[in-house]
Amino acid sequence: MVDFADERIGETDMKLTHPWMIAGMMLIAPSATQAQLLPGGGGGLGAVGQVVPDIVERVDGAVDAADLDRLSPARLADRLAAARATRITDLLRRHGDRIELDDRREPARRGVILLTGADDATIDALRAAGYGVDGESVEGIDLAVARLTLPKGRSLAKALRDVRRIAPRAQASADNLYFPSGDAWFLASPALAGGGRVDGRLAGLIDGGVAQHPALSGPIEQRGFAQGAPRASAHGTAVASLISGEGVVRGGAPGASLLVADVYGDDPAGGGAFAIVRALGWMAARGVRVVTVSLVGPANPLLDGAIRLARDKGVILVAAVGNDGPAAPPAYPASYPGVVAVTGIDGRGRPLPEAGRALHVDFAAPGADMQAANTSGGKSAVRGTSFAAPLVAGRLLMRGDIAALRAEATPPTKGKTPVICGTCRNN
Repeated sequence: MVDFADERIGETDMKLTHPWMIAGMMLIAPSATQAQLLPGGGGGLGAVGQVVPDIVERVDGAVDAADLDRLSPARLADRLAAARATRITDLLRRHGDRIELDDRREPARRGVILLTGADDATIDALRAAGYGVDGESVEGIDLAVARLTLPKGRSLAKALRDVRRIAPRAQASADNLYFPSGDAWFLASPALAGGGRVDGRLAGLIDGGVAQHPALSGPIEQRGFAQGAPRASAHGTAVASLISGEGVVRGGAPGASLLVADVYGDDPAGGGAFAIVRALGWMAARGVRVVTVSLVGPANPLLDGAIRLARDKGVILVAAVGNDGPAAPPAYPASYPGVVAVTGIDGRGRPLPEAGRALHVDFAAPGADMQAANTSGGKSAVRGTSFAAPLVAGRLLMRGDIAALRAEATPPTKGKTPVICGTCRNN
């Protein structure tokens, strides 16, 4: 059991420099054990050689994992805020033709608004105002979505305000981007795992694609929801191994069948809310009961509604709280009601200092001092709340329901968070 009360950093307890003002600050250089691949030219969230920036693998320097415990809360918060701001700035610099900021200054797919609950008169009014409208129904959750393309020259932020004025009774969302909440490597594509249709009791994974690996001997089916997907990624492979791996890497549900939705592929604007919603609908249509999402981003009305509809179909979402630190805004989808929110602990059972926060935290699991499958057929050290969530999801799949999972956890006491699979480290 873990006490997170002392680890939280209240927003009123410190004076944070605005992340956009500190985006250029130099971060501590990584040690050899934490160094990651440098970005390839023009890479995006899922591009060859691109590191999806996070706390341990900033492209222009990193906070060494060994230093995290030594930083003061205020210093750590500044470093984490700078890393997040630099991540967004780098994406906009590299892919401004595909990515822009919404009205909350959150990254999203350029020139697209997602609308639900609009009647025919509203659609006609939007078309008259210059918006292109294409309708789509998301399988599995019976969700009708209108995808709006913007009039030429209009920014996403301005368009969102405009659409909400024209369609006050509908729900307008940007196609916000979601980032892996742990070490994230996208390499020259190895062979994809699986290939055929799988049935029976399935574990769902919404992430990057999954590579062939000896530890992943159970049935795997993959489907792409982004340009160039499905495409094997190291992040997706590592997370998958911690769900269903057996042998050199053992997951929470060894040998379980996997349904994998790749929402990144090679799309610079991969990991969007609409891709995740479509993936979630596919999972619901296939009868998946437990889905892991080790991705983090802002609140998004479309994603919120889709999660509620999937939950009505019996789908339980298990999500990581991210690695932007306890002073960061609440993480989504982990913060949505009914989502099982998971944080990470190190080898001594301490909360990861870089772990983010959610509006609720249900379980903790190993997120450091551990190993997972790599794309070379072996295993490598991993760190981040990304790798805690699949352990919880695997055990939930095995136990069948939340009550049974809580019974398996380290018994909590007041102020403590129950720990699942505390010795599942594959070291």
